[in-house]
Amino acid sequence: MANHLYQNDLPDGLDLGPVVAIDCETMGLNPHRDRLCVIQMSGGDSNAHIIQVSKGQTEAPNLTAMLTNPDVLKLFHFGRFDIAAMQNAFGAVTAPVYCTKIASKMVRTYTDRHGLKNLLQELIGVDISKQQQSSDWGSQTLTNAQLDYAASDVLYLHKLRTELNARLVREGRMEMAQACFDFLPMRAQLDLEGWPEIDIFSH
Repeated sequence: MANHLYQNDLPDGLDLGPVVAIDCETMGLNPHRDRLCVIQMSGGDSNAHIIQVSKGQTEAPNLTAMLTNPDVLKLFHFGRFDIAAMQNAFGAVTAPVYCTKIASKMVRTYTDRHGLKNLLQELIGVDISKQQQSSDWGSQTLTNAQLDYAASDVLYLHKLRTELNARLVREGRMEMAQACFDFLPMRAQLDLEGWPEIDIFSH
């Protein structure tokens, strides 16, 4: 397992495969106020590829090419936030996507614990640390602890998707889940456009 750190964009020619796990670190939870700092990715091979985003950066051509590539499935946990953060920063609409949090809420209806740490513990027996979750991701120099934390958020999503898909099929909810995944980029755009907490489907 290795962490590969890049500045501003993925390197030319890097192919992470047909399914890429992605997560973001920001200065806070408001994409209009809190800048995107770090994007971490994995192709499912136990290696993490981490981009440090510069303050004020608005372009990342290699990254956005992958985000918008229809032949690459982008795999998230709570993709709604990450998709919005990257769209706000770079103007790219990420698709197609899969969200393990949505999948969990559709098949693990026996619990309200749908955090990544809980999912990994229950479904694949992995325990990850959340100690660096609230650290300063805008720092010019990231610590090894920050890099390891960032990596842990993407290294296991491929295995998690496999386990969740098995349950979605078992419970007859795969088609419904896929429809939710297809809508997710628009849900993120609604957040950016001013409907973050409004249920547009309510009366």
